[in-house]
Amino acid sequence: MGKDCIFCKIISGEIESKKFYEDDLMLCFYDIHPKAPVHVLLVPKKHIVSLAKVEIKDKDLLGHIQLKAGEIAKKLGIAEAFRLLTSSGKKAGQSVAHLHYHLIGGWENNSEEMEANPESL
Repeated sequence: MGKDCIFCKIISGEIESKKFYEDDLMLCFYDIHPKAPVHVLLVPKKHIVSLAKVEIKDKDLLGHIQLKAGEIAKKLGIAEAFRLLTSSGKKAGQSVAHLHYHLIGGWENNSEEMEANPESL
């Protein structure tokens, strides 16, 4: 765990969050600055700096998160249309140096604006 990592502090309970789902490998909680009607973060409990830093031994963890993303989307009522996004590195927009995924959805209409302007996330 990163001693100064905000996500590690959320995982340990040192910082409160609005949790939606938790298991032995990951935590899912609502983003405090949502970019869509439904916006949660999927965070592995293992501190991995970014997707660029994963190792072959992390493949089961990453697979677990991918599978849970679909289940969580269903529980959130957005299984028909959602996005699972991650950034790797500051220049790509990663603001917290702990691997995490944004699960977003819940739009009333097609998300044409995001197709035209994906950097808005």
